[in-house]
Amino acid sequence: MAKGMSTEARRKDTREKIELGGLIVKAGLRYEKRALLLGLLIEARKRIKGNEAERLRLTALGAEAFGDDSE
Repeated sequence: MAKGMSTEARRKDTREKIELGGLIVKAGLRYEKRALLLGLLIEARKRIKGNEAERLRLTALGAEAFGDDSE
């Protein structure tokens, strides 16, 4: 973290990281190894780069999961 970062910027950064961690939990991956999670994310980034159909498919899957508040 940069020394000159304001308190508000640090709070915003912290909140964003907490929300991103919540996505891991919502996906059911809480107990997976961090290396696996990073590998999954890197692979996903490669799969969606330049592939609008895959991006849309995964977006729909995620939107459906957000609609299911039972988790």
